[in-house]
Amino acid sequence: MTVALCSCPEVILSQTPKTIFSVCFHKLINCQSFHSPAALKRTLNSTMSSCNLFSSSLLSSTLPKISFSFLSPTSFSPPLFCPSNPFFSLQIPRSSPSLFKLTSHKSFADTHIDEFQKDEAEIEFDESDSEDYAIDIEELEEEAEDAVREFSTSLSRQLRIEDETGDRKETRKQKRQKTNALEIPDHLLPRVAIVGRPNVGKSALFNRFVGGNRAIVVDEPGVTRDRLYGRAFWGEYEFMVVDTGGVLTLSNSQANVMEELAITTTIGMDGIPLASREAAVARMPSMIERQATAAVEESSVIIFLVDGQAGLTAADVEIAEWLRKNYSNKFVILAVNKCESPRKGIMQASEFWSLGLSPLPISALSGTGTGELLDLVCSQLAKIEGSQNVDEEQNYVPAIAIVGRPNVGKSSILNALVGEDRTIVSPISGTTRDAIDTEFSGPDGQKFQLIDTAGIRRRAAVASSGSLTEALSVNRAFRAIRRSDVVALVIEALACITEQDCKIAERIEKEGKGCLIVVNKWDTIPNKNQQTATYYEQDVREKLRILHWAPIVYSTAIAGHNVDKIIVAASAVEKERSRRLNTSILNQVVREALAFKSPPRTRGGKRGRIYYCTQAAIRPPTFVFFVNDASLFPETYRRYMEKQLRSDAGFSGTPIRLLWRSRRKMEKSEVKGATRTQLNLTPRG
Repeated sequence: MTVALCSCPEVILSQTPKTIFSVCFHKLINCQSFHSPAALKRTLNSTMSSCNLFSSSLLSSTLPKISFSFLSPTSFSPPLFCPSNPFFSLQIPRSSPSLFKLTSHKSFADTHIDEFQKDEAEIEFDESDSEDYAIDIEELEEEAEDAVREFSTSLSRQLRIEDETGDRKETRKQKRQKTNALEIPDHLLPRVAIVGRPNVGKSALFNRFVGGNRAIVVDEPGVTRDRLYGRAFWGEYEFMVVDTGGVLTLSNSQANVMEELAITTTIGMDGIPLASREAAVARMPSMIERQATAAVEESSVIIFLVDGQAGLTAADVEIAEWLRKNYSNKFVILAVNKCESPRKGIMQASEFWSLGLSPLPISALSGTGTGELLDLVCSQLAKIEGSQNVDEEQNYVPAIAIVGRPNVGKSSILNALVGEDRTIVSPISGTTRDAIDTEFSGPDGQKFQLIDTAGIRRRAAVASSGSLTEALSVNRAFRAIRRSDVVALVIEALACITEQDCKIAERIEKEGKGCLIVVNKWDTIPNKNQQTATYYEQDVREKLRILHWAPIVYSTAIAGHNVDKIIVAASAVEKERSRRLNTSILNQVVREALAFKSPPRTRGGKRGRIYYCTQAAIRPPTFVFFVNDASLFPETYRRYMEKQLRSDAGFSGTPIRLLWRSRRKMEKSEVKGATRTQLNLTPRG
């Protein structure tokens, strides 16, 4: 006699070819799980009796325990009854009127009958462990927040990105700046530009004003090339400081320009013709001067910085003439840097009276004279009043970091997005040094902070080059990833995925940042057709498995093709990264995942059980699972749970964290006294 449970909620009991009985088994199918064989017997008994097909004496005999011991908790769960599982059969011998054998295949039962008898003790263990646990929801929510903080702290240690000493010394200053930053947007603040020839200490003075080590400071000329912005305050005044590259005289030869700017024509320029290299080197000083000119034009106060130890030079005279001729309407302050000694500083500064400006001796490193300089700066600035009681969430501006290997088009993407030459674009490797922050408004009015970063080469290549500037640039790029919300990983279309791209992807995933993959220079792919993007995406997914959840955008930054899609994709990723899932919906998703696939058993008969799940944090979405023993959930099952969360709840473009916390079994006295909600998500079995 064969009983078949098909996808339709009926059981066909056939005793003879001429007699077919149909019995509605809705109760059996809708039941999530059976605590014991007795529970299944009661369900079968009540269902069949209600249909008047069998008398109560039919099932009056005792069911052997081993008859149901091999059934998993999901044997009668709803996902089983679907087109993918169209058939589940009950085989009943004709010789006995009792239902004493329940199996999917007779051969399976014959093969595993001995194992069922050995597992009888294990079934007893599961039944004793299947009772509900009294759970204090508020206590678990607090514990989940603690778990997130512990995980973030340990992860920061693992990433080995240590904040520099200067950043820790300026904590009070930075906290005050962050408070004020919520009140006044960057574009409303007055700007103060720092200009001068190379290697006079402009970046050191910039760091002194903004606090910390935002700009790279190395004892070599030509380190800064692009404009670098930072907030600074003095008393009741707040303003934006703009660091610029060193302004060179146009009379310098190409060899002198390369030496002053520390330009190399070999590293990272293997595939570039020699004529293009020389042309790029020749354009570099004019590009730096163009960036400095843009900073001066948008500023209301200009700090003209000179070197007191080197004395007056021809370049200083040319810059003073340039400022006097073109920007006589702006307030210019002549600051003589590197005057650490107050007594010698007056003598060093006296040499610069010939420039027609009043020199002020200062020291950017020790801070000597910077207070008087700030007083002079603020005397020419208008005080900006900020709005009060501003919601922090409304002023939240997501940051998008553009990272990748050298010469993949990161600066070109930034310039195409903002619609101006915000950064220098050149085939010279290592053109971008600092992390360049730029405010940008999307098509829908959403504000973003774009961060252009230096190209990240392999650690061995950076070490072999012996360049401290490049090492600091790579460190700034990694720190830009840390302070960003979404990372645009730029790869070159022809080069596709390299080992270094995989290393950068691993860092993005560890940092928990949202990510989108930008395939730049898409126009260089020859003979494209409708299937090219599909095959290319398959190749990217295969090589970047760690970012399987990241969307892919194809663009050509120089021509401006599909650049706007980068912002659209980044906005969607940020929304997913900031989304919070309702606890009831989350636990329903977990129940369905458990019903479809239960945690595996150990050899000792133990099985993991999930008592409660909550989303403890966003950016990135972090879920805390409270279980009986976290060690009972192997890595494969944790990946399965993450996959189910993504398929049922979304979270495209962002990594999700699953934290597993072990909970002790509550005593009976605690269970009786508990008044909180009782939850047990794991099916019994």
